Amino acid sequence: MDPDPSIEPGLPETGPRPPWGAKPDLRRESGHSPTVECSLADAARTYAAAGVWLARAGGAVVMGTGIVSVALSLDGRESLSRLLFVAAAAGLVAVAAALATFAVSDRVTLREHACVPGALTWVAATDVVGARLTLFGWRHEAEALLVVALALWLVLVPCVLAHWRTPTVGLSFLLVVATESVAVLTARVGLAHAALVPFALGLAFYVFVVARFDVRHVLEGDGDHWIAGGALAIAALAAARCELHTLGLALWAASAAWLPALLVAEVVRPRLRFDARRWSTVFPLGMYAVCSFAVGGRLVDFARAWVWVALAAWAIATAGTVRRLA
Repeated sequence: MDPDPSIEPGLPETGPRPPWGAKPDLRRESGHSPTVECSLADAARTYAAAGVWLARAGGAVVMGTGIVSVALSLDGRESLSRLLFVAAAAGLVAVAAALATFAVSDRVTLREHACVPGALTWVAATDVVGARLTLFGWRHEAEALLVVALALWLVLVPCVLAHWRTPTVGLSFLLVVATESVAVLTARVGLAHAALVPFALGLAFYVFVVARFDVRHVLEGDGDHWIAGGALAIAALAAARCELHTLGLALWAASAAWLPALLVAEVVRPRLRFDARRWSTVFPLGMYAVCSFAVGGRLVDFARAWVWVALAAWAIATAGTVRRLA
């Protein structure tokens, strides 16, 4: 993923003048600096690599950061929550810029990536940032992001389904997450009845995906296997936002049923090598806290404790990402 920092062969940065009769370096004589040319080439490669990384993994980073920000806000940790919100918002802008660049310069690559489940992180990331905006009372800005997210959903979901692969894996559950995230933000801007449509569709998608899920992926996944439980957690959140409290509690219980298997799998097969898909662990952990706050009752105590689990996972993923990109 890191750009190649090597210097272009044949262009020494320094050295003695060529001997008499030797072929002159026309680039030096014409005033072009090899060092500058190499620096520009390195910068171009770094920019291209950053764009690819943002397109592929940036959405998951925004999702994880944004949902932990929401959880912290619900727990009353507003200063820390705002700090993470700024990071999530900046990340969303960076992802949008990278996608816009690809749309202009490399549409083939963009179309290829738009047809895999990972592209649906663009939808969910937009909705998560929009949901956090509603906690500030910025309804109009959240509505604008909802329009963007819905447009992305309408474009991406048909493409993803047209290229669907089985058996399904953790990333496949992003089909559910993206759809339920639309339901959550729709309800948050005051359209609870309209939110019932994506909420029900998301549940249908869950049945579709889990029926084809390879359970071995719980042991073999590199972090995205957590979305299997996180997808039900965001469905529980959507139910609570639509004021379907009994159904929300049932969905919370179903999502919690995944936790023993997911935690045991982490002990049996530790994933010590950092992978960008670990950001797909951060989002479900944050969502468990958020949906527990939303369902309420005695689950609030669980939510207050689980916030710190999600924050710790976010810190670990952030440190891993910084080391990988450094």
